[in-house]
Amino acid sequence: MLMKYKSLFLIIILTLLDCKSDSKKQLTATKEGVSLQLKYAKGFSVIDYGTYKILEIKNPWPKAEKSYRFALLNNNFDADFWSSEKVLFESAIKIPIKKLVVTSTTHIPALELLNVEQTLVGFPGTEYISSEKTSQRIEQGLVRELGKNEGINTEVLLELRPDVVIGFGIDGNNRTFETIKKSGIPVIFNGDWVEESPLAKAEWIKFFGVLFNKEKEADSIFNTIETNYLEAKKLAKKIKNQPTILSGAMHNDIWFLPNGTSTEAQLLKDANTNYLWSDSKGTGSLSLNFETVYLKAKDAEIWFSPSNYASKESLKNGNSQHAMFNAFQNNSIYSSINTTGKSGGILYFEMGTTRPDLVLKDLIKICHPELLKNYDLYFFKRLD
Repeated sequence: MLMKYKSLFLIIILTLLDCKSDSKKQLTATKEGVSLQLKYAKGFSVIDYGTYKILEIKNPWPKAEKSYRFALLNNNFDADFWSSEKVLFESAIKIPIKKLVVTSTTHIPALELLNVEQTLVGFPGTEYISSEKTSQRIEQGLVRELGKNEGINTEVLLELRPDVVIGFGIDGNNRTFETIKKSGIPVIFNGDWVEESPLAKAEWIKFFGVLFNKEKEADSIFNTIETNYLEAKKLAKKIKNQPTILSGAMHNDIWFLPNGTSTEAQLLKDANTNYLWSDSKGTGSLSLNFETVYLKAKDAEIWFSPSNYASKESLKNGNSQHAMFNAFQNNSIYSSINTTGKSGGILYFEMGTTRPDLVLKDLIKICHPELLKNYDLYFFKRLD
């Protein structure tokens, strides 16, 4: 008789455990979800189940050891069900987002393109923002200054109580973000910068579209950017001449320049140029000595992005050897550093990720002046 009761007890326990397991399965088994269509981006995915969406951030920083899953709950979500199910995720977040904080200027163009910039309530380092529209909101006190990304003023942020903070980090070791999460405010890391191609980075506008239930708008915006990019690339291919390209500059006797697998190198390739280090591989920038660079690029026809030097004079003062290159002597140096917003924020750093089509057109206009005759440079200017 005792054995019979023990067996019955065991059956009950197993049934309860199975129910808990079934509860997890309910997220995907009770209804077939629709995956967000992504052509290039690999760092995130979204499955829409109607009353909720599952957002997975797969690669928030290089060599991330885990992915991060978030439940995005529409207004008609089942409160009783999610009161227990939310423990399976980093956070359960109600959408559309009403108030948010972003931590990189690269996030701002997506908000403006989706016409949701009014939801931005705080930003760390508002002086770096170049957008006129968002700068006006800062002046009006509608966007609060939060200090620096590495040390966000959590007191002000907690006062704002945003629905979510869109984080940015080179790894997962950010104590400030941990403090924010412990306070009950969700933090989602945006990994657009980890993507390996210009269009993959731009496609992260769809990430923001999901947060605001504006997937259709985000898809339409991205399709326009993609079409513009591919048409410009096709146009550049018609030109037989490929001008030789140098990039970067010296810092403390080391010349830093993009490796051949970088998005910068891909843009130069798509502009139909001969970037002299296009065959190099690796992660991050190349670090070379002056002699190596000079031997290979002394006769380069065009020199792009010589670090943060804003004039030829400052470039020469930074290191007199810079003046030894033909591109310096022929006044063929171009930089985006001098195209800034009202507060001094550099437009390229803010918009370049979201609008690679404009970056590519700039490069084509400079390298193949016979093309895009009615196009005016958007980011780059000749260094005087």
